[in-house]
Amino acid sequence: MINLLAVAAGGALGALLRHGVNHLSAGAAFPWGTMVVNISGSLLMGLFIGMSALFLDIPPALRAFLTVGMLGAFTTFSTFSMDAVLLLEKGRLIEGVLYIAGSVGLSLLALVLGLVIVRMMPI
Repeated sequence: MINLLAVAAGGALGALLRHGVNHLSAGAAFPWGTMVVNISGSLLMGLFIGMSALFLDIPPALRAFLTVGMLGAFTTFSTFSMDAVLLLEKGRLIEGVLYIAGSVGLSLLALVLGLVIVRMMPI
């Protein structure tokens, strides 16, 4: 039960953070908010997973709060997919392809960067 409450609380926090980022980018012709949360969320996930694998003993409830809850609600692939399709449907092919490649590629690189940073830390 504690893990469910942790996910719910983390989800609420992640959703609020995501809303804040999207609010900052409101009105932009390009979906910067979604791209920023997916890349930064991937970096944070890489840092957390790397640290918990190498030297942190994270209680299951805190792990659920941070990963499934907060980062799960903060980042969202469904919104990314919607933004990509909308760009393509509007005939903005170059922007759509750049958005897809940038979001996926940079999110993967950000996660790897998070792991590399953690692996370079003195234990």
